[in-house]
Amino acid sequence: MILLNLTLRSLWNRRASLLLTLFSIAISVALLLGVEYIRKEAKSSFLSTISGTDLVVGARSGPVQLLLYSVFRIGNATNNISWQSYQEIASKPLVDWTIPLSLGDSHQGFRVLGTNQDYFRYYRHGDKRLLEFAAGKPFDGVFDAVLGAEVARKLGYKLGDKIVIAHGAASTSFTLHDDKPFTVVGILKPTGTPLDRTVHVSLEGIEAIHVDWVGGAKIPGYQISAEQALQKNLQPKVITAFMVGLKNRAAAFRIQREINDYKREPLLATVPGVALAELWQAIGLFENVLRIITGFVVVAGLLGMLTTLLSTLNERRREMAILRAVGAHPRHVFLLFVLEAGVLVVLGCLLGAVLVFAGVLAARPWVLAEYGFYLSTWLPDVGDLLLLAVVAGLALLFSLIPGAIAYRRALQDGLTVRV
Repeated sequence: MILLNLTLRSLWNRRASLLLTLFSIAISVALLLGVEYIRKEAKSSFLSTISGTDLVVGARSGPVQLLLYSVFRIGNATNNISWQSYQEIASKPLVDWTIPLSLGDSHQGFRVLGTNQDYFRYYRHGDKRLLEFAAGKPFDGVFDAVLGAEVARKLGYKLGDKIVIAHGAASTSFTLHDDKPFTVVGILKPTGTPLDRTVHVSLEGIEAIHVDWVGGAKIPGYQISAEQALQKNLQPKVITAFMVGLKNRAAAFRIQREINDYKREPLLATVPGVALAELWQAIGLFENVLRIITGFVVVAGLLGMLTTLLSTLNERRREMAILRAVGAHPRHVFLLFVLEAGVLVVLGCLLGAVLVFAGVLAARPWVLAEYGFYLSTWLPDVGDLLLLAVVAGLALLFSLIPGAIAYRRALQDGLTVRV
């Protein structure tokens, strides 16, 4: 206790310089814990992009590719699915509901998704949360559109505005369906998922804008107005993919096998959770890169502490000599430096943890309002405590260097300091 009291008094006597070291350690620790927290929250959000869906079905390719274009709106399908095949699978006794998806068009860089009313009834995200509207309602007419939160925010749309869909999924398109504009009838609340960056229209709307198109190109000299398109048969002939909810989740692998062995056309059914885990594993390299970077930041903070302790060695030689003169053993001098480092790193870890807690608390309302992503309250778990233990261990290891130097000098120096 005497040695601890002496350590605290010594730190307080040099508080101006050590305060900067303390903040350096705190910021390093806050960055380490913050990156780990963001990594966990990002993974949780990623894996909950779609929930409550038992199977996603598309043309035969790969599970990750199917998930990328059907859920994350990245890339394109290798082929489409016939409407007849979709209806046949949807009518299976074990199938409770289905959500057809039609992709391939865009609006100012945002993907356009054709679907039906079941999308708003059955689609779940996060912890099985339903889609909610910030304004308006689901589409009802053929030329109605429902915007994701980010689409409405970035492009400044409101209810009643007219939008024109472009052919193709490229960010820039010179082929517009400008003769058949859509009216914004609904704007979804932020979800923190790709839904926020999607324009939702009906399957009939997708068919209507393509009634005078063949093979991905407009028929020369042939044009059908929006009013005339409404008189046509707008039942889809093909869709891109569809989602399946089962009456009994235990039958998922059975239905998956039946779909994968489907004779009419080559199809692939994947379990979203399995494909999501596989996809996250594929991009797990970035997790490791983040961890390595924050590890170097922490080491840099601890090296700053080591530099501070080493820079004061010459100034404190008289202090160490006086301690020896009043009966302190060389090991007490050694422990004095180790304790100083220990106190600094403990205070730095506590301050860093407080910074992370306060940062998450302050950012939560803004993140929820802007991105629809709910940040859970940060509290250190076992993994965080282990990281803090590693930081403390490294700090004590670094403190052995000035402690060993002071120990050696304490044996050499008397009351008169040699300069």
